Amino acid sequence: MKIFAPKEINPIETRASLDPAAVKKLVGLGAEVSVESGLGARCGHGDAAYIDAGATVTADRAAGLAAADLVTRVRQPALDEVGLLKAGAIHISFLDPFHETELISRFAAQQVSAISLEMIPRTTLAQKMDAISSQANLAGYAAVVIAASRMNTIFPMMMTPAGTISPAKVFVLGIGVAGLQAIATAKRLGARVTAFDVRPEALEQAESLGAKALRIDLGTTAGTDQGYAKELSPDQLAKQIDAQAKVCAQSDVVITTAKVFGRKPPILIKKDVVASMQSGSVIVDLAAESGGNVEGITPGEVTVTANGVKLIGLANIEGTVAKHASQVLAANFANMIEHFWDKEARTFMIKPADEIQQGCLITHGGSIVHERFKI
Repeated sequence: MKIFAPKEINPIETRASLDPAAVKKLVGLGAEVSVESGLGARCGHGDAAYIDAGATVTADRAAGLAAADLVTRVRQPALDEVGLLKAGAIHISFLDPFHETELISRFAAQQVSAISLEMIPRTTLAQKMDAISSQANLAGYAAVVIAASRMNTIFPMMMTPAGTISPAKVFVLGIGVAGLQAIATAKRLGARVTAFDVRPEALEQAESLGAKALRIDLGTTAGTDQGYAKELSPDQLAKQIDAQAKVCAQSDVVITTAKVFGRKPPILIKKDVVASMQSGSVIVDLAAESGGNVEGITPGEVTVTANGVKLIGLANIEGTVAKHASQVLAANFANMIEHFWDKEARTFMIKPADEIQQGCLITHGGSIVHERFKI
């Protein structure tokens, strides 16, 4: 089987779908791996490292796509590149299938088996290939480091001859994988951390890391079967926003991580709340790229409000630590390929009835096969 990894063409994308370690693993399975020249240039891997790992490096992107039996990449392809893939090829990447209906239809028309990384089930068996979690983990870490670098104060308490410096107050909204890592990182840096999530079990996890849980009586709330928070009713959301406003006003850093899968993220911090915060405080919105949790956030930019609050809406925050983000993402790719690898035939097996592929296989055999996206 020929596996090809093209370099990312989105200017904000610094990650690579394969690193040299993943290439070595795939070559060891018996795959013929080819990568586009410059694949790892933005995450610390030169072409020579890929060659040493057993890959072929090519500058002919179109030829690489046309010859590939399986393509790995981070972001979804341009529509015209889908047409370069041969019938029966397999394509694995983040696809944003809820919003990319034309792309999904194009995959089906091209008879490509498209696998969406976002849709991998959050089960124990699939954990090793769960790219959403691996990237969210790094995003949570990076959010805290970015906030610390933008503040005009420090995180830890310090006892000095000139007096005592109080620790920073950090408020984390949304206690999923990113939120938990943000809590852990902020605590390691010496901050006092408060955290909120609609799921009671998530609040308990935050407390286990040393955070203070903000408990708001919202009535019946729970997570989805995939471990995500369910969307709140308008009344519940209004109650949550009011309770959070007081904590935000007292916080030096606010980190929002609330994403509703397949939908625009909810606005959790409105402009009046931002206006109540102290000058020099920082808000990092991890949902900015898909719309944001903060009213007035500008996706992809850092802005300063009239009262001196820094709003950080950087896209691809995990890409700010591109080498490690690529390392774990490439491991997710390699683990998925290995899991479905037929050792005798030396090929990746498409198994529509498999419980993992039922969750993430979007198109196959000329049709849209995923139940949530069938037309």
